[in-house]
Amino acid sequence: MLDLIISDPVAWGSILGIFVVVALCSYYVWLFLTNVRDDA
Repeated sequence: MLDLIISDPVAWGSILGIFVVVALCSYYVWLFLTNVRDDA
């Protein structure tokens, strides 16, 4: 199963896309929290 994922570029694209979405969401949440904390 794992070797199939490693050898498949489509799977890599999906994993990379999910990682980018999660990273952007985390960044925006962090940005929101820091702004709220600074304003208070």
